[in-house]
Amino acid sequence: MDPQLAQLVVNGIAVGSIIALASIGLTLTYGILRLSNFAHGDFMTLGAYLTLLVNTAGLNIWLSMLVGAGMTVLAVLLSEKLIWSPMRARRANSTTLIIISIGLALFLRNGIIFLWGGGNQRYNLPVSEAIPVLGLRIAYYNLVVMVLAVVAIAALHYLLKNTRIGKAMRAVADDIDLARVTGIDVDRVVVWTWIIAGGLTALGGSMLGLVEAVRPNMGWFLILPLFAAVILGGIGNPYGAIAGAFVIGIAQEVSTYWLASEYKLAVALVMMVLVLLFRPQGIFRGTL
Repeated sequence: MDPQLAQLVVNGIAVGSIIALASIGLTLTYGILRLSNFAHGDFMTLGAYLTLLVNTAGLNIWLSMLVGAGMTVLAVLLSEKLIWSPMRARRANSTTLIIISIGLALFLRNGIIFLWGGGNQRYNLPVSEAIPVLGLRIAYYNLVVMVLAVVAIAALHYLLKNTRIGKAMRAVADDIDLARVTGIDVDRVVVWTWIIAGGLTALGGSMLGLVEAVRPNMGWFLILPLFAAVILGGIGNPYGAIAGAFVIGIAQEVSTYWLASEYKLAVALVMMVLVLLFRPQGIFRGTL
């Protein structure tokens, strides 16, 4: 393989790792809450900025990422309490929920600009050299992103398959009314869904900040690849979202071998449209 193409594939795996974590949160909120959350990318941005806030206050980057994720989870739970729970109680339709989520996205983005400004910022990180692997040079933080993604995905798999809350989440995703009748605490499942989605999304935003500048629109630019990954993998299926994320990430990066980098988002859009046209259920069955 051409070394340049191989390098782009590795870069695509790193990008796919970031998209995977955020797309898991997006597909969980749809699979369990039936919510297409267009504010998801901006919660990702919020996670990156909260990590920046703690990091620039003197905490090392790894603890900062954990604190940033925790603070983002609190913000997500606040949005559930103030917005999504009342909307579900009023049985708001999907169009109303989408419009509200777009409004929430604008609120978050402009709030970030108000607090931190519109310029690019960076974490307080030590300079690290690229690591040679099989003739390629992989940026240290790209490698860190890949490892963190594997750990987070493994933890999610264990939670979904081996814990009571994971099994309850799968039951609610399959049939919420049946789950309620069988005694599952649906409200508790909803809270845990937001905790997991918010934590993974914030971690994805922090990881994106490791490999590029932290800026107010970083999550918004990823919303199309996130939805493309979710649709490609099967809406509501976290494992499908992971697979779709890596396909989208690699395809976007490899496309720059032939196309200008400005067309990366167009690649994600084309792939999403093709899936919707020819296999709207996605690669995998769209459930948990």
